[in-house]
Amino acid sequence: MYRSVTPPREVKIGDAAAFAGTTPRAIRHYHQIGLLPEPGRGGDGRRRYGYDDMIRLLWIRRMSEAGISLDDMRAAFDEARDVEDVLGRLEETLAAQEADIRRQRAAVQRLRVVGSPLGLLSPLVTDRLAHLPSGALRPSDLDTLLVTERIFGPLGAAIQAGVFIILATHPGLRAEADRLDAADAALDDTVDPHDPQVEELAAQHCAHHEAVLQAMEAAGLDVAEEELFETCDAEAGDAEAGGREDARMSVYEAVTKMPYGFSPARTRCMELTARLLHGDLSAGS
Repeated sequence: MYRSVTPPREVKIGDAAAFAGTTPRAIRHYHQIGLLPEPGRGGDGRRRYGYDDMIRLLWIRRMSEAGISLDDMRAAFDEARDVEDVLGRLEETLAAQEADIRRQRAAVQRLRVVGSPLGLLSPLVTDRLAHLPSGALRPSDLDTLLVTERIFGPLGAAIQAGVFIILATHPGLRAEADRLDAADAALDDTVDPHDPQVEELAAQHCAHHEAVLQAMEAAGLDVAEEELFETCDAEAGDAEAGGREDARMSVYEAVTKMPYGFSPARTRCMELTARLLHGDLSAGS
C-alpha cells in the first residue's frame, strides 16, 4: 500500500548537504550567487533547510551532472531564459569537450605507438621521424622540436625534424653540430661581441647549415618538405607565402624568440648567422 511522502523535518546545512550529495561549502556558494534562497535560522542561529530546499538542491545536483552551468541553472529556476537557449549552449560546450577528448585520446595513442615523449608532438613531426631507430633522437633534439612547434607550428617543427634526421644519420655533421654548440656556449664567457671570432663562428654556422641542406637534398628530404607544404596547403586552403618562409626559418632565429636573453656576443653571432643564411653580404658590418 502506497503512502504519501511526508516533507522531511528541517535540518542543518551538514545534513542537507549529505542528503543532496553535495557539500556545505557548495550550498553556501549557491546562497551567494542567488541559486538557492537562504533559509531562516533556528534558535541557535544556524540555517534550517526544509523540504523545498532539499528539492532545489536535488535539482541542482541533477543539472550539474548534465553539465548545465550554475548561471544557466539560476536562469532556468527564474524562467528568465528560454530553455532551448540554455540547451543549445550546453550542446556547444559538450561538443567542444568531446573534441578535446578526441585530441587527448589521439595523443595517448601516439604515445603508445611512438613510446617516447616524441608522441606528444604533432603527427606531422612524429610521422616524419617514425623511421629513425630508437635512441637516434637526442633529448635536446626533442626539446628543440618542442620549442620550434611552439613558435612556428607543426609545419615548422616538421621541417626542423628533417635537420635532425640528417644529424642522426650523418655522424660527421652531428660532430660538427656539437662542436658549434660548444663554441656558442663559450661565447657567454665575457667575449666581446665585436671580437673577430664571433664573425668567424657565424660563418662556420652558415657553412654547416649549407652542408646539412645538401645532405637533405641528397637524401630526398627536400622533396619530402615540398610534400609537407602541399599537404598543409591542401588542408588550410590557399596558404600565404609568408607561412613557408616562417617554416624554413633557422633554428637560430627560433632560439632568439625564446623568452630569455643571451650574452651580447652570442646574440650577435646568431644575428650574423641568420643574415648570412639570407644572403645579406653586409652581415659582417
